Amino acid sequence: MLLQVLGFLHMSLADVLDVLMVALIIFLVFKWIRGSAAMNIFVAVLLLFVLLVVVEALGMRLMSAILGTFIDVGVIALIVIFQPEVRHFLIRIGSRNNISRLKIIGKLFGARDRRMGSEAVSEIVEACVQMSSDKTGALIVIPHTNPLQHIIETGDRIDAIVNRRLIMNLFFKNSPLHDGAMIISGERIVAARCTLPITGRSDIPPDLGMRHKAAIGITEETDCDVIVVSEETGRVSFVHGGGLRRVGNRNELKLLLSSSLEGEKIDFNG
Repeated sequence: MLLQVLGFLHMSLADVLDVLMVALIIFLVFKWIRGSAAMNIFVAVLLLFVLLVVVEALGMRLMSAILGTFIDVGVIALIVIFQPEVRHFLIRIGSRNNISRLKIIGKLFGARDRRMGSEAVSEIVEACVQMSSDKTGALIVIPHTNPLQHIIETGDRIDAIVNRRLIMNLFFKNSPLHDGAMIISGERIVAARCTLPITGRSDIPPDLGMRHKAAIGITEETDCDVIVVSEETGRVSFVHGGGLRRVGNRNELKLLLSSSLEGEKIDFNG
């Protein structure tokens, strides 16, 4: 009887697809904003929408009008208040790294994977190990299919072959280019002193500083890898896809970076 009142008794194939698509959208939104300030508000809006569906099915016109107006105004207010979260949401949907997962579409949009040789990987790893020993803070971004041109433009162009001594000199605390991120694409250091977006997540451990939050922020938006060396502890972290993993030694760092460059999935529980 209740199902007949709510109108869900007789469902066509289109109704099933409609429910599945809405469920998928809700799942993706939950996944993308999990841990952010928008999470609780999204849950509240979702509950109000469910209540609106119920009162409309029951024929409660006054409540339907009130809830409908409230939701319409509330959505506009959410877009204004949570503009950064909305921006990140749209970037993830339309980013070139998502498009490039389809090879044919990726070619049409000019997305390409910038391969890095084993020698360049070794130079980066050795530089990070030495900076970890010296407690020199570092933030190294390694793009995959997304060229990060908008990030490169925020810093200073370098365009030099990857070399451990050059990396260490650029991150030396008295260097004018030490503050910010270094972009390494393929076999070359593209830029330094670049500005990265800060993650809006609220579940970041308190012992992680701004470098780690910036590393998580850029990997939430693109498919790049980021290596972080803490200036306070000298600890090395590997970041990809918004996940962070502590690195114990040079072999582990080399394996993580090589595996990611080969497209293998990284275990962030290790």
